[in-house]
Amino acid sequence: MIFFSPRRTGRHVDYLIVAILAILVIFGLVMLGSASSHLGETRYQDSYYYLKHQIMSGLIVGIVGFFLGLIINYTLYRKIALPALLISIALLALVFTPLGVDANNATRWVKLGLITFQPAEILKITLIIYLASWLANSKSERQRSITKGFIPLLIVLGVVGGMLIKQPATSIVVVLLGTGMAMYFTSGAKMTHVLSIIGIGVGAIALVIALGGGYRLNRIKAFLNPEQNAQGSAFHINQALIAVGSGQMYGVGYGESTTKLQYLPEPMGDSIFAIIAEEFGFVGAITLVGLFLTLVIRVFILAWRAPSRFASLLLIGFATLIAVQSFIHIGAISGIIPLTGMPLPFISYGGTALAVFMTIGGIIVNISKHA
Repeated sequence: MIFFSPRRTGRHVDYLIVAILAILVIFGLVMLGSASSHLGETRYQDSYYYLKHQIMSGLIVGIVGFFLGLIINYTLYRKIALPALLISIALLALVFTPLGVDANNATRWVKLGLITFQPAEILKITLIIYLASWLANSKSERQRSITKGFIPLLIVLGVVGGMLIKQPATSIVVVLLGTGMAMYFTSGAKMTHVLSIIGIGVGAIALVIALGGGYRLNRIKAFLNPEQNAQGSAFHINQALIAVGSGQMYGVGYGESTTKLQYLPEPMGDSIFAIIAEEFGFVGAITLVGLFLTLVIRVFILAWRAPSRFASLLLIGFATLIAVQSFIHIGAISGIIPLTGMPLPFISYGGTALAVFMTIGGIIVNISKHA
């Protein structure tokens, strides 16, 4: 396929990636306008309240981030990798202070004056940059050494994962663990080391779910037996599946979703793919999946012919992040995996997330000029 041709692009940006990014962002705003209209009207007497907020706090900041990512030489990120990670971890710690903001039984946001943001989203980009820089040093033997690579990486992921689970934000831990392991493996790490960290991570998460109970355990039970508590813990997934099924082949039409009115929880965030499937049907849903798949494959191909080890690991990290997070959101809403609170990249409501993913897009396009 010509879209995935491995030929070199010289100093030109990858216009296919630019086009897909633009389509995803615009489509996300269009869908947010539909998915949030009822909530906006009910809560603020403004059908476009959430759309306006997304534009102001996400799109505008994201455009700035995209162009900064596009014009700043990506090699400079190696120099600030460690300070950026430490700053993002410090911001993550702020959610447990009086600056933290509680919402939906979780403390994931920080409010500094007029600005409210989600530090975990910022951590996604800084952790990938740090791991790419850390693993790009081929002389350090971090890929094969237990003391220089395995243990330090386990400590970093353990500290970050523990802070995220405390919020709680378990699904983000899964995304970062998957992303980190993809980067670790492709850097040349031993398979035994990779599988060991995955095993420790999965075991720790399973232990937290088993001992902590609460909504995490209820979601597992609802996944295994969605009919047992249809009006309780399984209500969300059952309504999501109804919405997806209602779209049939071509959908009920834009803005015509009925499940978003009062039945489907989080229609503009965690459940937005259900609204997309209901309003645009199987054709619309599979087209969106195709866009994500094309973007991810294209970025992986860029990683294959990247000009440096650091650039290659950056692209692998970004592609894996988008792939894993998209799969978790779509898979959960489709009933393939247990329900999570994972937003869909570029699409779901969330200013910090949109700005971060647009910035990631700018860095990807920047590297594509040199691939």
